[in-house]
This record gives sequence, structure tokens and C-alpha cells, in this order.
Amino acid sequence: MSYKPAIVLVGRPNVGKSTLFNRFTKSKDALVANFSGLTRDRIYGDGMFGEYNFIVIDTGGFEPLSKDKMYMKIANQTNQAILDADIVIFLVDGKDGLCNTDYDIANFLRKLSVTNVFLVINKSEGRSIDTIASEFHELGFGAPFLISASHGDGIGFLIESIFKSKLYIDKYSKNDNVDSQNDDLYKKIRLSIVGQPNVGKSTLINSILGEERLITFDSPGTTRDSINIDFNFSGRSYVLIDTAGLRRRSRVSDCIEKFSVIKTIQSIEKSNVVILTLDANTGISDQDARIASFILESGKAIVIAINKWDSISLDSRSAIEREFKRKLHFLSFANMYFISALRKTNIKRLLFSVNDAYDAAFVKLPTPKVTRVLLDATKQQPPPKKGIFVPKLRYAHQGGQNPPVIVIHGNCLTSIQDSYVRYLESFFRREFKLSGTPLRIEFKSSKNPYI
Repeated sequence: MSYKPAIVLVGRPNVGKSTLFNRFTKSKDALVANFSGLTRDRIYGDGMFGEYNFIVIDTGGFEPLSKDKMYMKIANQTNQAILDADIVIFLVDGKDGLCNTDYDIANFLRKLSVTNVFLVINKSEGRSIDTIASEFHELGFGAPFLISASHGDGIGFLIESIFKSKLYIDKYSKNDNVDSQNDDLYKKIRLSIVGQPNVGKSTLINSILGEERLITFDSPGTTRDSINIDFNFSGRSYVLIDTAGLRRRSRVSDCIEKFSVIKTIQSIEKSNVVILTLDANTGISDQDARIASFILESGKAIVIAINKWDSISLDSRSAIEREFKRKLHFLSFANMYFISALRKTNIKRLLFSVNDAYDAAFVKLPTPKVTRVLLDATKQQPPPKKGIFVPKLRYAHQGGQNPPVIVIHGNCLTSIQDSYVRYLESFFRREFKLSGTPLRIEFKSSKNPYI
């Protein structure tokens, strides 16, 4: 599986970072997450340009030397984004030219010992390439790239240059080659455990493995500090991916676990199944809901683990269980387990559910049976009429795995209402026992609505 790098956009206010972000994500609202509070003025998006896929982070415009409280907060958050990211795009303004804040940001990057910087001049329309380039050479990051974020000029060349640069190939691509050549890895269930700090992810991993020996941050598996841990359960092979940042219990007693949005997204992207871990004592925060939504949008199979259940009084458990199910109603297809990682309660049931979710995600559905189930569904509840046309669902087949995709053919299918799509999803899920995986339904209509 190809590694999806994180590219952070850095620059002073109003140089066009948000415009470039929107260009990369193809939409102004194509946001993976907007974590207010934790990540002030940092927005995470799923970037794509040509054949290249990446995570893009839009940071707030900042002034490193400013004593203004808002700019100081932005500088702190930008600092964290830079340290987490694989590539830094340092954006400057070609119309305004070089200014003191650009020098301050350049010095800020040098103090962090950042070497993965690409200097990019935005708003360069109508200006001499030689004039602009010579001016910004003073920042000390080599030959700059000229783009227009608003018009799209030069962006393809920039992205291709990043992915084909010696910096990127030497530091990141070699790890992808090792992964792609390791056939055994892809015979295993790739499992990630995600959640906020202090929900008990390290303890859960230790409970699954049966010992504490393997969570060793000091022995990074790759240059990206990701660690893969192999284990077996009930005759099946697994690999726990990207456990970087999880330390031995003795090492976390006096420190706060760091939460990285980037690492969480990358772990989810590389997984077959995700265990979303939540704290029974604190409930579900907006951040938890966003992580859950991203897992759903990415199409990954999911199992929900509500940890620290042993600390909840018997009188409170029913109400808390109802509240978790209410807030995570959009993941109603996922099995939810109330566990104690510390006491190893319900850990085996959790892992059996991981098996079920994986099997459901990669299920193979024969076309005759899929069509038969479709016709049974329409017989029990025909699609409602819209206007003068009545949708006719004729046959269906499987169109993909992980998540399963069911393609339905017929007439006037654009008239099908969302409520009926949900009905079909529930019907297919029940008939094929698709527990723990998202299910996607696609419609293909005949051009002649009267046939």
C-alpha cells in the first residue's frame, strides 16, 4: 500500500494558502477534519493531483515574532503541523514581493531544522520569472516554484517535482517499496487502533498481545517512525500498523500522550479494520465524532471499543450505553463492545468481531443472489414514485470490495430517495450478514425511462 504523505502549507497571512488547499482538495468543503481547539486554524484535507494522493494541512497565517496571543497560538499549532508533516510548502506572495515576515518564517523553519521545504511563489501572474526567482532566492531554500493557486498554473509541476524529488524518494518511497514487495503483509488483517490520548490504546494493545514487550517507540520500524507488530489470534494472522508514539507503560506514567491528526488519518488509510477506542468516562467529543466520520468516509471496516467499562457503576451503565449508541447512530452497522483493556474484559469478543468485519469487507457476492435479494427487497417495499416516473430496479451485482459495493441497474434510478437507499442498505446488510463494514450502493440507469 502506497504511503500517503502529509503536506503542510505554511506562510504569512493572505498569501493564498486556503486557495491552494481548496485547489488540492478539489472543493471548498472537502475537509477531512477541522479540529477546533486542539488544532486551532489547522484544517486537514484529502489532497489529490493527477496520479498523486496526499494529506494536505492548511495552517493559519502566522507571524513567528508576533507577541499577539492569537498569532502565538497559531505559531504553536503551525510548529506542530510542520513537525508532523512529511513535506513543507512555504508559500510567499509574488505580487507583494519579499517582506520581513517571510524572513521571519524562513528563520523559524531553519530553527526547527526542517529540510523538507519547497519554496513556492503564489500570485506570480504577469511577473518576470527571473525577477521573482532572484528576489526570493534570498530566503535560502533553493530555486522557488511559481504558481497561481487561483488559476491552477504551475501546480501540476510543483506536485510532480515534490513526489519525484530525491528528498521524497530517499526518505519515503523506499519504505513503500519494501511494503509492496512484502506479499505476506497483504495476507494478514491490517488492524489499527485509533482514539484520543489517554483512552487506553497502549493498554488495549498490550492486552491483545498478551505482553508489554512490543510497544517500543525507541526502535522505529521505518524512517517515519511507524512500527508494525505481527500477532496471531484464533488461527488468523494480523499486523498492528503504525503504533508509533505508543510507549511502554513505564514511559507514559509521567507524560501526556500526544495526539496527531496526521498519524491517525494515515493509520486509518492503511488499515483493513479500525478499532475506534473511546473512554466510557468521558463520552463522545466532537473530535471523536470526526474521527468516526473519517473512518466511515474512507470505507474501512470498524469495530467500536468503549474502554474503562470497569470504572462505570452498574446503575449508570444502561444510560451510558444508550448515549454512546445514540451519538454514533451513523455507525449502527458496527459492533460496539464495552471493554476493560486493563482487566482484559471482552478482548476476545472484540477480536472475533474484527474477523467478522474483515470478512464482511472482503465478501464475494454472486450476481444471481444479489439480484434475487434486490427483487425481494423491492417486492416487500417498492420504491416510491417521483413525479410521472416510477423507478424500476431490474438487477444488481457486486462492484467492489473493502467496502462492498452493490451496483443496481434499472430505469429512473435518479428518482430514488435517500430513505429508500437506506432501506436497501439495511436489506442487503441483513441478508448477507454484512456486520462491521460500510456498504455502498451505486445506481446505473437506462437512458430510456420508458423501457
